[in-house]
Amino acid sequence: MLSDMGPLLSFADTEDIDDFVAHLRKYEQGEMTADEFKRFRLGRGTYGQRQEGVNMLRVKVPQGVLSAQQVETVARVADEFSRGFGHVTTRQNIQLHFCKLERVPEAMRILADAGLTTKEACGNTVRNVTACALAGVCQGAPFDVTPYGRAVTRHFLRNPICQALPRKFKIALSGCGDDCAQGAINDVAILARVRSAPRLRGSDDGRGNLERGFESRVGGGLSTSPENAHLLESFVPADRLLPVLEAVVRVFDRTGNRDNKSRARLKYVIRKIGMEALRREYQIELEKIAAEGRATIPIDTSSETEQTRPDAVLRLQRPPVRQEAAVDGFGEWFRSNCVPQKQAGYYAVLARLERGDVTSAQLRAVAGLSRRFGEAELRTTNEQNLLFRFVPEASLSALHAELTALGLGRSGARTIHDVTSCPGADTCNLAVTRSRELSTAVSERLATAGAALEGASRLDVKISGCPNSCGQHHVAALGFHGTMRRVGGQAVPEYQLHLGGGIDGRGAVFGRQVVKVPARRVPEAVVRLLELYQRDKQPGERALEFFRRVDEKVVKAAVADLAAFDEKTARAEEWLDHGDETPFKVVIGQGECAS
Repeated sequence: MLSDMGPLLSFADTEDIDDFVAHLRKYEQGEMTADEFKRFRLGRGTYGQRQEGVNMLRVKVPQGVLSAQQVETVARVADEFSRGFGHVTTRQNIQLHFCKLERVPEAMRILADAGLTTKEACGNTVRNVTACALAGVCQGAPFDVTPYGRAVTRHFLRNPICQALPRKFKIALSGCGDDCAQGAINDVAILARVRSAPRLRGSDDGRGNLERGFESRVGGGLSTSPENAHLLESFVPADRLLPVLEAVVRVFDRTGNRDNKSRARLKYVIRKIGMEALRREYQIELEKIAAEGRATIPIDTSSETEQTRPDAVLRLQRPPVRQEAAVDGFGEWFRSNCVPQKQAGYYAVLARLERGDVTSAQLRAVAGLSRRFGEAELRTTNEQNLLFRFVPEASLSALHAELTALGLGRSGARTIHDVTSCPGADTCNLAVTRSRELSTAVSERLATAGAALEGASRLDVKISGCPNSCGQHHVAALGFHGTMRRVGGQAVPEYQLHLGGGIDGRGAVFGRQVVKVPARRVPEAVVRLLELYQRDKQPGERALEFFRRVDEKVVKAAVADLAAFDEKTARAEEWLDHGDETPFKVVIGQGECAS
């Protein structure tokens, strides 16, 4: 029977926790200032909240991979130290809110026992290294990027060169051509490539005359000033991947802005000195690394075959779980949530989470389902969902029935119904609006949109509670970020529409800022936009193409009555944010993203 947790899945080190305890004691005894301790705890994944006296604990999940045992451990920590559920982020981490600082070390130890760490999940470090959740089973990818992602994680985790960078640093690995891991908006994008290699170094490895490698792009990012990543090298052989990444990190460490944190990302270095100058700095660092005897660093991919071949599941020695009759909704769920793997007869199955949230009871249950139906493993996705892999086709209806009973059997994964949102003003100091509540309201309105959805179901909706784009509103077909207006001296929550964004293999397209709509009217505005597409589209025109070319004046006219806000005619609830019953107030504290 497959082990729940192989040795490669542990990224924990108990010395991290001992160090946290020592620094916490110094802080409590007045030997460290609040700012000094803040910088320290951020590097250990402990982030301040809007609410006093509690913290968000961010569990680092490299490449989104969690064993069943690790999922159960997260559930335990959510129950004992948080509020009974976790939040899956767009960087594949799991966040646990309302954790008391004095109990954080205990939570860290429980996580570490299962191989999980919070180290460098926040702070000015190399953050969680992300990858496509379908890596290894995707039909379009030349090879599985997961073991390379693990090698990158291990190379930088606790590495002295990246413990005090000018700002956070993000790396993403994509296997297929559409940049599924969203590398275009990361500091470094790594995209799998192969090329002919008639005389490949070493002996034949069974892959034929193809050499594995990666295209590298640098300087992507979102926040209030988005940037598409720039090409650095068109092909980096796999054994040069780690030196290349280290060279980029070293350049950023030397040239990043340490005086102004809001201008301290790699994209600002490129804007200041240009790509040619950055390449020169990059070459300098590569030469230093080569002089240290590390021009190439082999990456062990021996676990890849175990991860991706069907008999890794067949060794479980049990037949598929069968369901006598499919429960209601199976057909639509199968079409939207089930992805045929490159391994014949197996499917990857998405459990769609509302707002990225999953309860501890659901976590325990899906851990059990991953053992019964798949590979005793789950993956978090950058769409804030959970993914089962290696589910036999004959087991799909039974898995759907189990997920439905858990409240996780909804169809519409990776469609317009699958709305992305950041935590917003529920917990974040920087947020203006309650983006989580809006995401629910939009999903509910879309459920009754009917014909307006025709041809538009593959659009995406992404929502942020402020302009900083934690909800990735810049790269959504329909993106929204929270703001406010004053009407008659009273604050009204609203959202700025970003129209026509997206990411594909060519890079990122950032949506146009078109119009602001009061928060309570945004769900209806989304439907109006879809109706506009139905009315004005050209023959055969896809929805995303339409929203990228439609005149802004036409869009504004379509939602003009919703955008206008008259204090005499506005309904009482329209003065409130979603989920609120009391008057709206903008309460923005000191964020820690740039600390």
